[in-house]
Amino acid sequence: VIPQTSVLGAILLTGYLGGATATHVRIGEPFYMPIVLGMLVWAGLFLRDDRLRALLPLRS
Repeated sequence: VIPQTSVLGAILLTGYLGGATATHVRIGEPFYMPIVLGMLVWAGLFLRDDRLRALLPLRS
């Protein structure tokens, strides 16, 4: 909601989803959904935030 904190939110959500992935691995369930959700969060942020695109240029 607040663009200035979007990167911080993505980092915190990545940590949360890392814990969810570890829990799924520990109990033997499929663990791909938290990983896919984290990738979608970072892809959306990459497409929206110019600062992140400047840090990670996909085209040379």
